Amino acid sequence: MKKAALILGIMFLILTFAGGGYVLIEHGEVNAGYAAVPGIWTMICFGYYRSKK
Repeated sequence: MKKAALILGIMFLILTFAGGGYVLIEHGEVNAGYAAVPGIWTMICFGYYRSKK
C-alpha cells in the first residue's frame, strides 16, 4: 500500500504541474481547480506515504 501511495502521489504531482501550466497558458481564464484538486490528492498521498515510513 505504501508503494501505491508513492506512485499515486507522483502521478498527481505531474497532473498538478500540468494543470498549473494549463491555467497559465490560458492566462487564468480557466478554473484553477485544474491544478488545485490534484494538488490536494498529492498532499494526501505523500502524507500517507510519510506516515507509513
